[in-house]
This record gives sequence, C-alpha cells and structure tokens, in this order.
Amino acid sequence: MRIAFYAPLKAPTHPVPSGDRRMARLLMAALEAGGHEVTLACTLRSWDDGRISGRAKRLAVLGARCAGRLIMRWRDDPPNLWFTYHLYHKAPDWIGPAVSRHFGIPYVVAEASFAPKQATGPFAAGHRAAEAAIRQAAAVINLAGHDAEGVLPLLDSPDRLVRLRPFVETELFAVPRESARQALADRYGLPTNVPWLLAVGMMRGGDKERSYAILAEAIRRLSPAPAKRGRVGVGASTLTPEWRLLVVGDGPQRGAIESLFDGTATHFLGQRDAAELPGLYAACDLMVWPAVNEAYGMALLEAQSAGLPVVAGNTGGVPDIVRHAVTGLLTPVSEVAAFADAINVLILNPERRRAYGDAARQIAVAEHDVSNAVRVLDNLVQHVALKGKP
Repeated sequence: MRIAFYAPLKAPTHPVPSGDRRMARLLMAALEAGGHEVTLACTLRSWDDGRISGRAKRLAVLGARCAGRLIMRWRDDPPNLWFTYHLYHKAPDWIGPAVSRHFGIPYVVAEASFAPKQATGPFAAGHRAAEAAIRQAAAVINLAGHDAEGVLPLLDSPDRLVRLRPFVETELFAVPRESARQALADRYGLPTNVPWLLAVGMMRGGDKERSYAILAEAIRRLSPAPAKRGRVGVGASTLTPEWRLLVVGDGPQRGAIESLFDGTATHFLGQRDAAELPGLYAACDLMVWPAVNEAYGMALLEAQSAGLPVVAGNTGGVPDIVRHAVTGLLTPVSEVAAFADAINVLILNPERRRAYGDAARQIAVAEHDVSNAVRVLDNLVQHVALKGKP
C-alpha cells in the first residue's frame, strides 16, 4: 500500500533531534516494515505558539497551497492512504484532510489530542482545524492513554480509536553494561564505584527548562558528593553514597540550564548521536527526569529498554511508560521534595534498582518493541483500506 506521511509538529527530516522526531521516524519505519511504501508528503511545520498574530491564518494558506501542489502531483496516481502524526491545536494538519477528501482516500491520525478549553483565544483556529481533522479520521491511533478522553467524543464510533503503545527498537538497547560503563568512565573521568544518574532532554525554554529547574533543585537536596548524612524518605536518616549526574542535551537555553547546576556533581555531555544513547543508558544506574507536561517520554522508554530504572514526574502519558514500583518510581509532577526523596531511595538501594531495571527491560521487549507496532499498524491500515472510509 502507498502511504503519504506527514508530521505537522516536526518533520522526521528536521535537523533538531527530539522525541517527536524520533517517533515520526519510527512510525515510518514500522509502516515500511509492514511492506508498505511510505512517502514523506510535506515538511511544512504548522506549529504555532500563539504569540504572533495572524500566524495560524498564514499557515492555513500555506497548507492549502501545499495540498494543491500534492493534488496536482498525484492526480494520476494518488496514494492509498494519508497518515498524519501528532496533531493538536498548536500543530493542526492544514494539508492531509483536503488531499484525502479530494482523492477519496482514508485519513489516519496517530497521536491526536483535543482540548475544548482552547476553543477561544490565540489557538482557536488551530483548535477548529484539529477538531475537523479528528472527526474526518477513519482511525485515530492513541499513543498516550490520557489523550483518549478528549478525542473519543469526536469519533462516531469508539472502534475508530486504536491503542498503540509507544515503541522503540528494543534490540538496539541490549548493550553490555560493564564495557559501556568503563568506556564512559575513561572518557569523562568518572568514578565507577558510585551511582550514576542520567537525564536526557533538549535544552529549550518552557516545559524542558522547568523540568531541568526541578531536577537541579532536587539534586541539591541529595546528600552531596563526597558522602554525608542526609534525609531519605519520611523520618529516615542514613548515609547517602556519592553519586554523579550526567546530562545529555543541548539547545538555546543550555547556558541558563547549566548554571542551575553550579556547584553540583553534574557532568554535561552535550548532544549525543542516537547511536551513542544505548551505551549511555546501559552505563548508568538511574534515569531521572521530572517530565513536566511530557507526552510520554521517548527517552524514558529508551532508558528502560536498556534496563535502566526511572524516577519521573507522574504526568501525561508517563505512566504508560513507567510502571510505579515496578520499573521505577513516579512522583507528583513539580513536587521537588518528593522527586528528591525518590531518587535518594533508589540511590541507597542497589538491589531495588536492579529489580526495577530488569523488569523495565522485560516489559519494554514484551510490550514496547517495534515488532508490536508493525503488526498493529499493518492490521489497521489494511482494515481501513478495505472499508474505504475517507
């Protein structure tokens, strides 16, 4: 089947790495692994932060032009199906619905969200476009469980909502720990006999910067290296061992974010290639990320695929990825003290870390591997194509 693919928030060819770009690429790869021919239809980024008056209108005009060009290009040989990834009021799809209607082909959306409170205000136009696209969709693939509540009322049948767990190529993360740890220790002069904490996130403003601010405040509540007596949990006091925090990421706010960690045992590794991340995950002892307004957290899933336990904020779709007290610990989002306590608990308990890490790897392989996505996506597009509902 020939599938036209579009990601209005961030194209899979975008130069800046992110979880969103990663999932777009994974979806294309999973569709191709199912035997389908996938074409990137357009790279227009429809993202609108609401700060520039009239931007949504201009994007709608650009989208209509792109749709017109695609209709002309494909007039003699259109695709069999249109597939849009990540659609919401800040990044509506101004292209796919029009192309799908013109050719009478099914329109499928993965990871759509809908917030009625955005019906008025700076995102009203994007809100209306997102609603129309969701209503038109022959199927909406739900990657983050919390999005279902807003999307379901727009669908004429609950069967049009299809659950798909976020996924990765788990085989890529099966990296031997000892060799990866020694290589990282040699490269950055790290002591191998203390726990290494890891944070992975782009260094931009907004939710990412807020997550880093919470993380910085939380680690200051840990007993610093070298070890000293510190507070762990409620009413408990014990000796906290040394630790190191490794931070992977880059972006326009890097300077400001690094300054938040001044005086702490933190090593900034900058942006790392995707090929380097499995070794980084395998080498560390605990993934720590406050996850402010995180959709679900691709880095959290990748970490667990490498057998790394997680401490994260309990928000959005993070509970779909991290199972509390099974693969890690979840704390109320933005509550610094609770986040610090959870980190301290696992710093002090290596056996518990190992148990969570083992469970994380097993669950990732069983439930979040790309092979599952290939099967679900292939069944879905075949079913939608047979029904022929645009």
